[in-house]
Amino acid sequence: MPKLYYQGHGSYRITANNGQVIYIDPFVGDGYEKPADIILITHAHKDHNKISLCTQTPNCRIITNEEAIINGVHQTFTVGDITIEAVEAKNFMHNPQKCVGYVIVVDGVTVYASGDTSKTQQMEKLNEKEIDYAIFCCDGIFNMGLQEAAECAKIVGAKHNIPVHTSPWFITIFSEKRANEWDVPNKLVVKPKEEIELQHT
Repeated sequence: MPKLYYQGHGSYRITANNGQVIYIDPFVGDGYEKPADIILITHAHKDHNKISLCTQTPNCRIITNEEAIINGVHQTFTVGDITIEAVEAKNFMHNPQKCVGYVIVVDGVTVYASGDTSKTQQMEKLNEKEIDYAIFCCDGIFNMGLQEAAECAKIVGAKHNIPVHTSPWFITIFSEKRANEWDVPNKLVVKPKEEIELQHT
């Protein structure tokens, strides 16, 4: 089964069954020693795009918001057996033309990485993708708060909902208190330095 390792804030790593490694929004924490096959950046804010942290394979594919949106159209990428679809992300701090989320399919498991966002119209279509794990920001300062994140989780309808970006990074890279306060079905709290197996059910 593929695995997800949470590094803190909005940073996490997915490792496929064949050893392919994906880093999403590298910025804090450890666990960057595994050479990256794919690095995904949701937007250019400094707490989401510290690519230099990642060890890289010679053929590492780096996909940023600039590649993910071309002429206003969200792009889809295939890297080996992994499919990555850029999707809408936006709020008062994040321009939808410069920010994305990603739907990642690895080893038959579908993961929605929201990036920094609030509710979007496209989330209703994500419900059709039968997402296994949805990873939502919910700091309530630079992004949506717990209530709106719960509304988004209901719309997306993932089998598991993981809270990240629970606080501005300069306060703490993870607020366990806030994560525990998130009132949402199928919640899965993953703490920094924890790795979980991802299953398609």
